[in-house]
Order: sequence, then C-alpha cells, then structure tokens
Amino acid sequence: MWERLWFLILTSSFFLTLVWFYFWWEVHNDYNEINWFLYNRMGYWSDWSIPILVTTAAGFTYITMLLILALCHIAVGQQMNLHWLHKIGLVTTLITTVVTMSSIAQLWDDEWEMVFISLQATAPFLHIGALAAVTALSWLVAGQFARTEKATSQMLMFTAYLAVVVALYLVPLAISSPCIMEKKALGPKPAILGHRGAPMLAPENTLMSFQKAVEQKVYGVQADVVLSYDGVPFLMHDKTLRRTTNVEEVFPERAYEHSSMFNWTDLQKLNAGEWFLQNDPFWTAGSLSRADYLEAANQSVCKLEDMLEVIKDNTSLILNFQDLPAAHPYYSTYINITLETILASGIQQQAVMWLPDTERQLVRQVAPGFQQTSGLKLDAEHLREKGIVKLNLRYTKVTNEDVRDYAVANLSVNLYTVNEPWLFSILWCAGVPSVTSDSSHLLRKVPFPIWLMPPDEYHLIWITSDLISFLVIVGVFIFQKWRLGSIRTYNPEQIMLSAAVRRSSQDVKIMKEKLIFSEINNGVEPTDELSFCSENGYANEMVTPTDPRAAKLRLS
Repeated sequence: MWERLWFLILTSSFFLTLVWFYFWWEVHNDYNEINWFLYNRMGYWSDWSIPILVTTAAGFTYITMLLILALCHIAVGQQMNLHWLHKIGLVTTLITTVVTMSSIAQLWDDEWEMVFISLQATAPFLHIGALAAVTALSWLVAGQFARTEKATSQMLMFTAYLAVVVALYLVPLAISSPCIMEKKALGPKPAILGHRGAPMLAPENTLMSFQKAVEQKVYGVQADVVLSYDGVPFLMHDKTLRRTTNVEEVFPERAYEHSSMFNWTDLQKLNAGEWFLQNDPFWTAGSLSRADYLEAANQSVCKLEDMLEVIKDNTSLILNFQDLPAAHPYYSTYINITLETILASGIQQQAVMWLPDTERQLVRQVAPGFQQTSGLKLDAEHLREKGIVKLNLRYTKVTNEDVRDYAVANLSVNLYTVNEPWLFSILWCAGVPSVTSDSSHLLRKVPFPIWLMPPDEYHLIWITSDLISFLVIVGVFIFQKWRLGSIRTYNPEQIMLSAAVRRSSQDVKIMKEKLIFSEINNGVEPTDELSFCSENGYANEMVTPTDPRAAKLRLS
C-alpha cells in the first residue's frame, strides 16, 4: 500500500516538474523582463533566470531517474523499495516546485500565458514524443497485464492504459497553430522595431544602441522619454538611475530620486554603459568587438534630440513617456516640450507613433501626421472612434483572432517584446504586422517561419503516427501474453513482497515447498539457501515442480 502511494507521489512529481521545466525553458524570451521584475522587488540586479533554470533541470532529471528505476523494478515484478534519502529528496523537490509555481502564479500571472502560446509552436511535436513514450510503455503494461491473475485487476489496468492511449490519439483535435497553413496563405514578414535601440549590442537607450539599431536596418525604434528638472527631454526607462548608470558612485545621496529630478548638467556626469558590461543582461557583452566594448563603456545618458538626429531619415519611432512627480517644474507642460523637440528634429510626422493618451487632442492639432497609437486593448469600433490607427500591446494580451479582427477594422498591431525566433515565427504565421524586439539583429536573419505545415500534411502525419502506435501496442500485448501468459516464476521476493501479484497463504506454502524440493534435487541442503534474504538477495530462476512423494523417498 505504501509503495503504491510513493509511486503515485513520484509520478505526480514527474509531471509537475516536467511542466515547470518546460515553463522555464520556454520563457527564455522574457528572461530579461523576469530579472527586471525581480530587481524592482529586491532592489538590486542579478541574473536569476539561469540559476532557476539549472535548479529546475536538476530537479526534473533527478525525478526522472527515480521514475525510470521504479519502472524497471515494476517490469521485473519487484517493489519500488524507495530509499528514505530518496523519499526526502522527492518530497523536497515536490514542495519546492509547488511553492515556486504558486509564487510565480501570484506575482506574475501573465507569464503563464506564454505556455499556451508556446504550445502553438511545440504541440505537434510534443504530441509525437508523447505518443512514442506511451507506445514504449506498452511493454511494461502488457507485461503486468500478462502476469496479473485477477480479471478485475487486468480490466482496470487495461482500461486505464486504453483511456490514455485513446486520449493521446485524439489530442490533435485540440491542437491549434497558425503555422498549420498553406504556404501561399502566409503573410509578409513582420516589421521589426528595436526595443530601446539594440540592447543586446549596446547599453539600452544610449546613442550607441540606436546607432546599432539603424545599422541593422530596423523598421523603427522604441524609446522611453523623461524630462530633466531643467526641461531637457532624455531617454531613461526606470524611474531611478540606479540600474543603468553609476549614480550611486557620483551622487550616492540621490540614488533613489526620480530621474527627472536631476538637471541635465548632472545627468551628463553619469556613465550609462559600464553597467551593461558588468551585468551583461543578455549574455552578449563578451561577443562585442574591442572597439564596441570600449565605446559601450563610455556611453552617457542620451538626449532625445541626439537620438532623433540618428534615426530621423529612414526609421519610425514609438515613444513611451514616464509620468513626472507632482513637484517637477514642468509637470503640466512636459508633453508640449517633448512634442516641440520631435517636430524640431525634422523627422517625418508619419514615422512617429504617438502612444500617450495625455493631450492627444493637442497632438492631433499640432502634428496631424502622427500615427495615433494606443497601449490599451479595446474594442475595434471604440478605437476607430477615438482616431486610433495602431495598437502597441504585449504579445501575451493578443490572440490570433484579435489580430484578424483588428486587421478587418484597419487597425495595425505592434507586439512587444519578441526576442525568440520561434515566437517571431508564430506571430508571423498569425499575421502580426510588426513586433518590438531586443534581438532585432537575430530576427532580421529569420527568412521564413521555423516550421510551416499544410493541414493535409499534418493530418497525414497525425493519422500515420496513430496507426503505427496502435499496431505496435497490439503486437506488444500479443507477444507479452504469449511470452508470459503460461509462465509462473517463484521468486522469493515476489512471493513475499510484490504488491503487484497477491497470492493466498496456501499458494505461498506450495511455492515454498517447490523451492525446497528444487534445492534437494540439485544436491543442496535446504537450510543453505532457504532464507528469503540470502547472501545474493534471492534466487531468480524458474522452478520446475516435482513430485513431493518422490522427494520424500530420496530423503529416506
């Protein structure tokens, strides 16, 4: 009974850690966001993603090895006999996984949407892998089925396995992926906007970062604008300067002040590049050339005016604005100042995607050519009434149906932050017009979706794999029944310990007698190896029943 309970716990732990490992593997696209999220919670920067991934992989590997050993024990008709150290390790891994999953679900529930999105890319292949695993498991199930003597146990075992197999055969009915489509129906490649420039190649929101983005021939760039205390628009994402500058060294007493409370002359004294080389947020600093490394180390806080000068000729622009503290001298006029700076740069109005809802009517009057953009997911008709022509949303907030509905309403959708080629491929197949990315230098090299499969071809693969699996399973059950159906092995451990095969006390007595007579026939004293815990553990051989009366004659 207890061994069955531990096997149930082990199996549950395996599937739980499998889901957790898959989650952390797939959210690689958002590792930088995870680190930034934890930075805001803890107050200091550290790359938490890799330690969590390594720990998760180690726990999953450990549980998998235990499960494999348990299945091997079951295959030869023995109990699992899990050591107490492994029981502690199993329970510790299970509790740690549950607590961590619950914490992520509470603190960052949006990220679980990533799992469902990733299944659009991986589900067809995971289905084939699961089908192969369950088909291979038929050898073990068929062996247990053939050994079990009770019809009720056989029926329960077979029904449970059959239910799993049938469910797995029908899983493709629930699989939906935009990349299961005809090649001719594929839309144009999404345009790519550099997120804060090219932050994998240079420190974010610095002049070097936007220069690198322009070199990559991106469609546009995204930047975060703040107004200094003396009215100079500059680029900074965080509310404070701690993460991306050396403000704690230059102005330690002001390190936690809002970035807008600094004069431009003070901001010019800060280094905005050394943090990139020290923290290496994307693990790319080591790949920089010597010249780029030195240039990155000497970056300073970038003015909006300087960035516009770099990108104004052939690049679109989308701006995010930070709300200023109420004590800021330009609290009520910062939109006007920023707008004047943009118009004075000479950038084409059609290239600017205006995101803030603040003073939108004023912006329409002063710059009618700006593309009015919303960061809120609203009804298409409502957006059109407000004069919105573009949406800027996180990729987890939009479904494939939303993209199609907005396209019908003549609303363009830009999704952020898309870094992985597989995610870019899914959004490409879904018809997304543009994406914002930290890895524009990688996505621009993706010539085609990672995989694209016509529906007829997918259905053929699905049906063929199901048929092959079914034939293999039937063959295995027939072979195992033929191989084990008429065999009875009398293993002492199986007699006394096995939870899989239960026998009456009379059966056990008969088996003991057969073992004794077998030893006598072989010329060995019964007492030499009669113990069920002999030196070599147990005798695991076929016993040929003999006539008890003949044995008694030999004894006399």
